[in-house]
Amino acid sequence: MSFNSLGLSPALLQAISQKGYTNPSPIQEKAIPPVLEGHDVLASAQTGTGKTAGFTLPLLHILSENPKQKYRPIRALILTPTRELAAQVYANVQEYSAFLNLKSAVIFGGVNQKPQAAAIRQGIDVLVATPGRLLDLQRQGLLSLKRVEIFVLDEADRMLDMGFLRDIKSVIDVMPDKRQNLMFSATFSPDIKKLAQGILNQPVQVETTPENTTVDAITQKVYRVAKGSKPGLIIKLISDGNWKQVLVFTRTKHGANKLCEKMMKAGISAAAIHGNKSQGARTKALSGFKSGRVRVLVATDIAARGLDIPLLPHVINYELPNVSEDYVHRIGRTGRAGAKGEAISLVCAEETTYLRDIEKLIGLKLPVSIIEGFEPDPNASTKPEKRPQGRRTSNQNNNGDRKNNSYKPKEASPGRNSRQRRNKR
Repeated sequence: MSFNSLGLSPALLQAISQKGYTNPSPIQEKAIPPVLEGHDVLASAQTGTGKTAGFTLPLLHILSENPKQKYRPIRALILTPTRELAAQVYANVQEYSAFLNLKSAVIFGGVNQKPQAAAIRQGIDVLVATPGRLLDLQRQGLLSLKRVEIFVLDEADRMLDMGFLRDIKSVIDVMPDKRQNLMFSATFSPDIKKLAQGILNQPVQVETTPENTTVDAITQKVYRVAKGSKPGLIIKLISDGNWKQVLVFTRTKHGANKLCEKMMKAGISAAAIHGNKSQGARTKALSGFKSGRVRVLVATDIAARGLDIPLLPHVINYELPNVSEDYVHRIGRTGRAGAKGEAISLVCAEETTYLRDIEKLIGLKLPVSIIEGFEPDPNASTKPEKRPQGRRTSNQNNNGDRKNNSYKPKEASPGRNSRQRRNKR
């Protein structure tokens, strides 16, 4: 199937052609038609499969087909969990709408709100936003969501993990009841499906790969190592392999900073990206990594969600995530769009349980190696740390947007009449 057969407008096809795309990915092929037909959609697609275009292309088509309104109220809202993902989605919206008479903007926390508010005042059709800054501007009366026709909840699983359930409800409360709703995510947990029941109206469900599988293009390896030997081993792997672009994951912000310092002392250019970094520092680090000025980007899970790094060859789990699904998201940064990639995990004794849970989730037994001089400690305990630093355990969300700590998995989903039940502010 080609993009020409999906029913998209000539202006969108021209933009797609300009980017060098000819055939839609499986998620695009399955999701675009029902969105164009006006259905609510619940879509699950693995990271790197082109799901962003799966909702931006039909969204732009629908808006461009309908008459434009004089003052350009916000007609489409795309809600994302992180700044980086918001910026990436906005960039895609701009690229695909290059030949359309549509305006768009992006807003997120961590930067001055005045330029964002000014862009909205000029009139926009599509708004890409993170929850905290969106609600801040809405409560200040600087934007209105009363004319939203299409609502997209992107990376919905991460939204819940970051404690944004109440914010999602608040956003829904200030939008019209009659609208088209789209939920896209890499995975869908039972909690996500429960949330979807309260937001989506008779949705078309599309899925391109089994949940929590890892793509065949990624070679996965495990190196057993003593905890204290991890810095030396990762430096050896990067130096001996002469790797030029490596994304490294740590569980904590402090760990990311500490590892960066050790790498730079070893002569390896490195930068960290996490919630304690300013938006300017995060943007600079990512730009340096993409351009090749920085060989190693060390990131926490939430800060890295949404990073779009074409042809990234190597991902290293310096520390395994204590939530198994995060492993899938991490290694999905490589092996994108059919390219080959390598994912390496450095596993010490206390991460044994995490490794076992990951293998159970992905349905694979990962090959294990030991490098001479970096052997695991035979006397180390295999019990996990008492207070692993992962999602749902911290009072800060690594993103600079507000976090609601009242998230409960069994909490009732917001219904279409939730406006009647909300607390008046």
